[in-house]
Amino acid sequence: MERLRALVRILPRVAVAVGAGALLGLAYQPHDHPWLAIAAVPLLLAMLNGVSMKGGFLVGAGFGITYYAVLVPWLTVIGGDAAIALAILEGLFYGVFGALASQTLKHKLWILWVPSLWVATEYATGSVPFGGFPWGRLAWAFADSPLGRLASLVGIAGLSFVIALLGVLVYAVLRRRSALSLRAVSLVAGIAIVGLSGLVTLSTEGNGKTVTAAMIQGNVPGKGLEFLGRARTVTKNHMNATLDLEKQVEAGSQVKPDLVIWPENSTDIDPYKDFETKQDIEAAVQAVKVPILVGAVTEGPGPNERQTTGIVWDPATGPGQRYAKRHPVPFGEYIPFRDQLLPYIKRLEMIGRQTIPGVGPGLMPIKGVMYGDLICFELAYDNVVSDVAKGGAQILIVQTNNATYGDTGQPEQQFAITRMRAIETGRTVLIASTSGISGVINPDGKVEHKSGQFVPDVYVAKVPVRDQKTLATTLGGWPQWILTGLGILGAVLALLARRKPRTEDPGNPPTTTPDRETVPV
Repeated sequence: MERLRALVRILPRVAVAVGAGALLGLAYQPHDHPWLAIAAVPLLLAMLNGVSMKGGFLVGAGFGITYYAVLVPWLTVIGGDAAIALAILEGLFYGVFGALASQTLKHKLWILWVPSLWVATEYATGSVPFGGFPWGRLAWAFADSPLGRLASLVGIAGLSFVIALLGVLVYAVLRRRSALSLRAVSLVAGIAIVGLSGLVTLSTEGNGKTVTAAMIQGNVPGKGLEFLGRARTVTKNHMNATLDLEKQVEAGSQVKPDLVIWPENSTDIDPYKDFETKQDIEAAVQAVKVPILVGAVTEGPGPNERQTTGIVWDPATGPGQRYAKRHPVPFGEYIPFRDQLLPYIKRLEMIGRQTIPGVGPGLMPIKGVMYGDLICFELAYDNVVSDVAKGGAQILIVQTNNATYGDTGQPEQQFAITRMRAIETGRTVLIASTSGISGVINPDGKVEHKSGQFVPDVYVAKVPVRDQKTLATTLGGWPQWILTGLGILGAVLALLARRKPRTEDPGNPPTTTPDRETVPV
């Protein structure tokens, strides 16, 4: 009976946490209200203050499940059950955060431990299972904010820490029982963080060399999943768009590019084995007389296997350098536990052959310039981006195919993530999509060109070649590892402190109120 009463007492907190999760989901594209992230964090912490670990888990899970339900409704294109399953899976990570944060809030260094624990949670969601799903990081919402510039210094994980810290500082200021000194320090620290971020300058100057590149968006014959059955049409669309570009170059209305970029899945038919597909690519390459980076699905390396690749197709030597996508999407490009699941979930048969991950970064030297190739979702993974940035990429390329999720908000979210990667690495990013969004993002994250969706688009840009590395690139994964370690350390210290009698709330006047769900916030 007592457990039932405790559950009834915690439900109002869970309800408020659900609202906080919805607010956080609205911080991202296509809604684009980043300040809601800083409001959602303190609201969640208020609901976690004074609850048990079990209560904290319920509060955190309610927050996280709602957060992902609002963030990724586009997954319903695959199926409502898939969207629900993902929201529950990712939400449970925030349940663990809630359980640990409910105790960490009692520790004297909670202002440091809690945002570090948030980074640890993002690290976990972006790592497991099946390589993780790093789509819900706080940093992704801040491409248009001065705070976003900090990514060039501390990386994406460091920026998420700063945003979570601002939320924690807001909570410290508004917390009813906070000491006046704590409120004053928190207010000054928050203002200082925001003010100093506005002083960060982002350079866009190159090494004196420039590249002229053409992004080809040939468009697809339909939305949703049906486009997958029209592979030849998609390839011919990109061939024809490239031939039209060359006509404009010959007429003098367009500048001749040094490189042409086709998107991921610009051919779903292996050009090494299919003569017609190879002819279409050759026709385009011979017309423009410059290399084309082709997005192709190739067969192998084993039977019933495939790879999603970027192939440099040279007008003189034909297909050459090749990069295979390192982070294929589980249940989108391959099926974990395939033999066990296929007999029960027939819809998975639509995925077809298993996509096998590639090995090594997408570093491609073309005509004296080092490009870093990233394919679609994998630009959200730190290790993939870090490998090409540290490996000497002077310009980044994103080959993507968002046709399945067109007009759902997913392309806008991916474009925002791409902008943050431009800021973090200090590199121009050239984006080619089958159906949108294609574009050009400058090294400071500003958008030079952004195409519409489900329309043909050809854009030629002259962009700087850059050698100077940002501090974030130099540091690599260290900020994330250190902050994750601090978060875990704080949680461990808080759990150890549970065994000791506690007479006062850190930063607040002494109180004898028992630490239960009934403690007023």
